Amino acid sequence: MINRRSFLTYSSAMLLSMVMTKAIYAATIVKTNEEWKKMLTPEQYDVLREEGTERPFTSPLNKEKRSGTFVCVACDNPLFASDTKFDSGTGWPSFFQAMEGAVETKSDTKLFAVRTEYHCSKCGGHQGHVFDDGPQPTGLRYCNNGVALKFVPKES
Repeated sequence: MINRRSFLTYSSAMLLSMVMTKAIYAATIVKTNEEWKKMLTPEQYDVLREEGTERPFTSPLNKEKRSGTFVCVACDNPLFASDTKFDSGTGWPSFFQAMEGAVETKSDTKLFAVRTEYHCSKCGGHQGHVFDDGPQPTGLRYCNNGVALKFVPKES
């Protein structure tokens, strides 16, 4: 049996989730699914547009140590500076801080737990999930799918 407090709490959470989801999909780059499929590989499309996840320890970006910027592979939006990358041991490129305004978040309950998912603020492409078990100074771990990123080395 549901009481008034439970109903209001659940309703508020659902409304907040819908508002946050709407903000993500109000991206500045809008394309049809067919346009995205033409420009992305099948694996990139699955992650960026279908919110899939690549297998851990498969991204060459796990070993990337040069100075530069990690950008969204779909739209070149700068997401992470290389000096915020760290080895989390999870098998995915991990960062402790996103660039200002680069990502938008929403709640994800697909795996029967509430997680925070983040997307590129420019194209709405799914990047990964953010957790609160990262290093200082933020304590965050942005766990990113490598296929959703492209590395741009710093010019000498």
